[in-house]
This record gives sequence, structure tokens and C-alpha cells, in this order.
Amino acid sequence: MDYGRYQTLEITRRGPLVNGTPSVLDIRMRADGPGGNGKLPTAGHEGHWELSEIWRDVGRDDTVRAAVLRGSGMGFSGGGDLALVQDMATDFEVRSRVWKEARDLVYNVINCDKPIVSAMHGPAVGAGLVAGLLADISIAARSAKIVDGHTRLGVAAGDHAAIVWPLLCGMAKAKYYLMLCDAVSGEEAERIGLVSLVVDDDQLLDKAYEVADRLAGGSASAIRWTKYSLNNWLRQAGPSFDTSLALEFMGFAGPDVREGVASLRERRAPRYGVDG
Repeated sequence: MDYGRYQTLEITRRGPLVNGTPSVLDIRMRADGPGGNGKLPTAGHEGHWELSEIWRDVGRDDTVRAAVLRGSGMGFSGGGDLALVQDMATDFEVRSRVWKEARDLVYNVINCDKPIVSAMHGPAVGAGLVAGLLADISIAARSAKIVDGHTRLGVAAGDHAAIVWPLLCGMAKAKYYLMLCDAVSGEEAERIGLVSLVVDDDQLLDKAYEVADRLAGGSASAIRWTKYSLNNWLRQAGPSFDTSLALEFMGFAGPDVREGVASLRERRAPRYGVDG
């Protein structure tokens, strides 16, 4: 498998040997990759596609028995690059392409037959958060700051929100955090069931590797078939996800997203038709 084609992801191998090859794929989203800002991994044109595509390769790679997804720099993921958001708002072809990538990202993580472990520290936003919360075992550091910022940007909470948040933390909590875009700390995320575990920051990577190694050393067929069976809960929510994603991308063609982008660039609160 040619992992060298990925420019925004740094991919290495570790973990238990299977036929002499380390069986855990360590996937680090780069803060310094194309479209990155050097502080947080951001999903620009390249990064968004790569994060959707990598799970196809993981599934096809018979030497991989588990994968770890982690961030770099100040956090796990910094959300979409504003240049990409601007292009989506003004260019139908870009909007159509990114819609397909966003759909593929969710379904590719769900359908990847290898177990995925996410290790989230600091800000966890945007496309990275999609994979982070859809991972089979999600581990958050206490410093984690999970935010679904869609409504702040002026578009519906599409991506992964409708397909997994109500199942993980219940409808009441999902509506509160998705409508208001309030941040969820690592500890609160574990308390409400949004993530599997919370650990101290200095234990995050060790714990993620420990869990991935245990998965890699287990019965591959039993673990993969268990994942497949459990993920049928998510597949049943497919129509809700498809609707939310369509509404999100319809919003990218509307007026509110322009105000959302402007407010982020100008570092101010957005004004969506409210006096004052």
C-alpha cells in the first residue's frame, strides 16, 4: 500500500508484528502539511480528501490490524480551512466535490473493517472530529475541547452529527451542543458518553497505543465482525445523515455562511439578522 501519496497525514507503523510487519498504522494529522497553519491540523482542499480516502487504504491493507488517528501541534484538529469554506460558498464544482468527500469520510470510517482508535487532545473540530468521534474507541485528553461549529458558521450541523451524536450522548445533549456550538471538555465528553475514555494529557498516546495493540493482538475476525454488527446502528441512521449533509451543503450556497466566514476572519460574533 502506497501511503507516501498522503501529504497532510504522516503515516508510520508500530505495534505487534504479524508476519514480521508491525500491524498498527499510526496516522498523524499534520499541522505543517499543505493547507495547515503550523499550529493545528486543518482540512484544506488536500487534507479533506486525504482524511476521507485513507480509510479505504486501511481497509484494503491486509498487513494492518488496527489504526490510531491523532493530531499534532496544539490539538487534534482545527476544522476546515477558511479558504476551502470560501471556495465551497462560491464555486458549485468545489461544493459538489467536498460534499462527496464529506459523505465518503463518514461511510468510509464506518465501513473500514479494521478497528480505529482516536487520540484527541486540545481543539477537536471539523473533519478531524468526524473521524475522531466515529472511531471505534475514542480517547480524549482532559485538555480536549470538542466543538461542532457548523451553526456558528451559518450552516446546518451535517458531517457526522446527526448520525452519531444522539446515539452516543442522547438527543437532549446532542441538540444542546450542536445548536449552540458549546465546547465539550474531555471530562464532560466521557461523562455524557460522547467518547470512550478520558485520560491525563501525558497518558493519551500511551493509552491509545495500548488499546490499539490489544485490538491488533486479538482475534481479527471476531473484532472486525463485532465492529460490523455494531455499526449497523449507524447504517440505520444513514438517511438522517444524508439529509443533514444535504442541508449543510445547501447552507454553503446561502447568505448566512458569508457572514459566518466574515465574522471568523474579523474575530467577532456573527450577526445573523439580529439587531445589535
